[in-house]
Amino acid sequence: MSGIATIARAASAIAIAAEVRAGRVSAQALCAAAFARIDALGPQRSGFTRLLRRRALLRAAEVDARVAAGGDPGPLAGVPFGAADMFDVIGEVTTLGSAARIAAPFSARDARAITLLEGAGAVLIGTQAIDEIGYGFVTMNARTGTVPNPWDETRVAGGACGGAAVAVARGLVPFSLAFDTNGSLRVPAALCGVIGLKPTHGDMPQAGCFPLVESLDVVGVLARDLDDVALLRDILREGRADRPAAEAPLRYGRLASWFDSNIAEEMRAPLNKAWSALGRISFELAHAEVARAAASVIIAAEAASLHRAALEADPLAFEPAVRDRLLAGLILPADDYLRAQRFRNWIRTALADRFGLCDVLFTPAAPGFAPTIADPVMQFNGAPIPARSHLGIYTQPISLIGLPALVLPLAGDFAMPLGIQLIAAPGQEATLFAAARDLVARGVCAVPGVVEEG
Repeated sequence: MSGIATIARAASAIAIAAEVRAGRVSAQALCAAAFARIDALGPQRSGFTRLLRRRALLRAAEVDARVAAGGDPGPLAGVPFGAADMFDVIGEVTTLGSAARIAAPFSARDARAITLLEGAGAVLIGTQAIDEIGYGFVTMNARTGTVPNPWDETRVAGGACGGAAVAVARGLVPFSLAFDTNGSLRVPAALCGVIGLKPTHGDMPQAGCFPLVESLDVVGVLARDLDDVALLRDILREGRADRPAAEAPLRYGRLASWFDSNIAEEMRAPLNKAWSALGRISFELAHAEVARAAASVIIAAEAASLHRAALEADPLAFEPAVRDRLLAGLILPADDYLRAQRFRNWIRTALADRFGLCDVLFTPAAPGFAPTIADPVMQFNGAPIPARSHLGIYTQPISLIGLPALVLPLAGDFAMPLGIQLIAAPGQEATLFAAARDLVARGVCAVPGVVEEG
C-alpha cells in the first residue's frame, strides 16, 4: 500500500491535516485515494450513497493552493469526510434515503455543520446511507440497499447512520458527520467498533439537517480517534467556551436494572469485567422502561407529523416498515404525546441528582453483537423481536433526557465489536472525553481499529 493510501486509510484527521499543511500529502491525492477505495467496495459495502467528485476535487484544489501559497487551510486541512443523508448539500436533493423525497427541491445551501467543517479545511466527499428518513436501527433500506457490518458482512451495521459508521470503520474517511435521535449514531458506533458522540441537545448546529424528531435530534460525529472527536466538537460549537471537565479522579456510576436486562451472553461478562475495574456504585433509573416508551411515543408522533404531507400524497413511496410506523404515529391520541412530554420533564429532574454522586454513568450501548441480516432479530424478555425498532433499548432513555453520551468499543478479543455508553450531565462533554481517555489507559476500552482490506 502506498504512503498516501496508508495515511488516507489509517491516520487520524489531525494527523492527516498535519501532513497536508506540511505539504507532504496533497488534499487532491487524499480525495483520489478515498474515491478509488469507495469505487472498489461499491455503494453498500462502503456505506456511501452519493459521491461528490467534482465538488470534492475543487475543494481539495483550493486547500492545496492555499498550502502552496504559505497559508493555513485550517485544523482539518484536506481531511475527507462523509455526511449521513439527512444533511443538506447545496445543489443536491436531501433524499433521507426515501423514494418519497426523490423529487424534493435541490438544497439551496449546505447544512451549517458542513459549512463549519469545510471552513476548517475538511473536504466533503459524499453522502452516506441511513435507514429510510432516519427511522430505524439497522440501515436496511429498500431503496439504497442493506449496508453490511464491515467486521462480518452477514450482520447489520446498525442505524440509522450505518453508512457513516461503516465508512469510518473501513478507513474510507477518518470521521463522518451524523445525527442521533434515539441512538442513530450510538448503535452503529457500538456495532461497528468506532467512537460515537451524541452531544447535549442543542450543542451543535442543527440547521440544514433534516429532522426526524426536532425535540430529540442532535448533530454528532463518528470517528476512530478521541482527539479527533474533541476537535470536531470544538469546530462545530463555533468557538463557544466549553465547561471544564470534572476533576480527577473521576467517579463512575453504573445504571443498573433496565440496563442490565436483555444483555446478550457475549456482552455480560465483558461488561461486568469492565465495571469491576471502575467501582461498585450502581444506580437505578426509575421507570427506565417508561422512558423508552415515552421516547417511542414522541418519535412516532413528531415523525408522522413531519412527513404527513408526503404520506398522504403517496403512502406507497415509503417502505412498509417505515410507513406502518408513520401511520401509527398519525393516529396516536394527543393526550399520549402530552403525557410522554410531561414524563420527559419528570425523569430529567429525577436523574439530575445522580450527577451529584458521580461524574459519568456507564451502560451498554447495544445488547450484544450485531444481529444477522438474514434474521435481524434480538431477544427481549425471552422473545425474539425486530432489531430494526429495538436495538436502541439502552440509548432511547438517554435521548429522552437530552444528556450527552459517548460510545466506545470495549477492550477484549471478541468475535465482533461490543460498545459501552458513557453518559454525563448536560454540557459536560469534556468530562466524557476525560473518562474515555481514562478507560483506554486502564484497558477497559479499546482504541478503534480499521477493518482489514478484503
